[in-house]
Amino acid sequence: MPELPEVETVRRTLIELVAGKRIQSVTVRLPRIIQRPAEPEQFADALVGHTIQTVERRGKFLRIMLDGLVLVSHLRMEGRYGVFPSEEPIELHTHVIFHFEDGTDLRYKDVRQFGTMHLFQTGHELELPPLNKLGIEPLEPDFTVDALRSKLEKRASKIKPLLLNQEHIVGLGNIYVDEALFQAKIHPERTPNTLKPAEWKRLYEAIRTTLGNAVDAGGSSIKSYVNGQGEMGMFQHQLLVYGKKDEPCPTCKRPIHKFVVGGRGTHICSKCQPLALSTNG
Repeated sequence: MPELPEVETVRRTLIELVAGKRIQSVTVRLPRIIQRPAEPEQFADALVGHTIQTVERRGKFLRIMLDGLVLVSHLRMEGRYGVFPSEEPIELHTHVIFHFEDGTDLRYKDVRQFGTMHLFQTGHELELPPLNKLGIEPLEPDFTVDALRSKLEKRASKIKPLLLNQEHIVGLGNIYVDEALFQAKIHPERTPNTLKPAEWKRLYEAIRTTLGNAVDAGGSSIKSYVNGQGEMGMFQHQLLVYGKKDEPCPTCKRPIHKFVVGGRGTHICSKCQPLALSTNG
């Protein structure tokens, strides 16, 4: 599933491709993608004549900002956007097409068919699902060590599932949680009440650094992810533990171990990330 760096990269490339384009018509080929309004015909009719102003992001959601409307889109597992000449043949698994007056299309393709689209009047999208319960943005100025700690320190769950919970911190998925916990030297099964001040600081810095570097690299193309221009991300070449089962730890050279935490495949170095409490934090 695209995580914050991938969705941020899609956002940036889509701005270049669609900002200023006016919608002539909309074709919905898979109605269940459209979640709001309930009828796909209402969704399509509401968008006709509107111009895309910009593209923003909230967590893993894209917010396509039009004049008076906001389209909230979640890519889920394999959703992707691309801009094509209207006369170009439509690829298999293309489910929603926004036809522009300039003779181009914004096409949404989704092999797994898990993506969603919600349409709101501007200003209402943050008050209602799916955005109304999202947590703090980890690359914004209000994400601090204290903010991270206040969100999680009283929770009884293991630290990894808490970091994956979008109601606490948005945008973090399996790849970047594994990477951040490794950099912070924290075992994913630790509970927040066992973390010392130095560990909270390391975790905060690791989250910011990992996500920032991933955004700079255009995200990670682990499976099928490409940006709005069809380009792969490059951060997968910088991953330290994710997907590195049995490979040597970059710090101590012991084999990377893979196991399951909270139902998710998890990669750690058992020496660098001990489950037992450290005496020096």
